[in-house]
Amino acid sequence: MWSSLAPTLQILPQLLKGAAVTLEITAMTAVVGAVLSFVIAFARMSGNRLVSGAARVYIEILRGTSALVQLFYLFYILPVFGITMGPMTTAVVGLGLNMSAYGAEVVRAGIQSVDEKQYEGGAALGLTRFQVMRLIIVPQAVLVMLPSLGNLLIELIKATSLVSLITLTELTFSGRQMVVTTGRTFEVWGLVLLIYFCMAYPLTFAVRAAETRAARFR
Repeated sequence: MWSSLAPTLQILPQLLKGAAVTLEITAMTAVVGAVLSFVIAFARMSGNRLVSGAARVYIEILRGTSALVQLFYLFYILPVFGITMGPMTTAVVGLGLNMSAYGAEVVRAGIQSVDEKQYEGGAALGLTRFQVMRLIIVPQAVLVMLPSLGNLLIELIKATSLVSLITLTELTFSGRQMVVTTGRTFEVWGLVLLIYFCMAYPLTFAVRAAETRAARFR
């Protein structure tokens, strides 16, 4: 039994190295994407038509084009214009921009779901619009946003497979390398699937726990 498992177990360390890169990219991209999502969402809701229009164009372009093409453009085309980024930076920036286009719409929908009377109540208490947004509106909107943002985070983990295009050895690329090296296609891709599942599934519980916790403060 051990002799049959040994070759498969020898594959695992290399795949785990790729998984570590996947998680690193995911974590950094999630931070970049979350910040940009709020910035673009507020720009989209701005009363300034120029700012709102620019945010809308940003969202439509990034949602309407392939993330793979966006990464390709950042890594291979921008250097022609004198702008060069390393593979990891390109991955984080590229996936972060793509994620923010979807996240901005989630944030905007969450904020707009809060009753207008909440603004009026905050104003009656003498709060500024910024304080109303920070202390009253956003905390309530987060509860609405959480399921969709959680789904985006899970999609982000899977989207990291695209960064092999820009020479990063993440989980999927490590799997391809091990298939070529060992010829054990079934075992390698079976482990890759299992590792992706082990990375993504706990996020489901984390999001549910966050929803439950947030609901207590409604």
